Amino acid sequence: MFHYDFVPRGVCSRVIHLDLSDDGQTIEGVSFEGGCEGNLKAVGKLVEGRPVADVVELLAGNTCGMRGTSCADQMAIALCEAQRELARARG
Repeated sequence: MFHYDFVPRGVCSRVIHLDLSDDGQTIEGVSFEGGCEGNLKAVGKLVEGRPVADVVELLAGNTCGMRGTSCADQMAIALCEAQRELARARG
């Protein structure tokens, strides 16, 4: 399992914790610090076990109110960054 912590920008959550499969293709777990606790727990449950690519395609660009982003959008960004970091670590 590959663990990645991401500090989101422009949203209420303070940190997004990601756990991906060893190959980085599947989400094994997601948790958020801060933000709308109930909604973000639900998001974590809904994406667990799903392919990263599918979740990124579904949630990227989602906005919250007048913000140009959302916790879900920030999670999509975090997932892409986590995959890049894993690929970099593997050489």
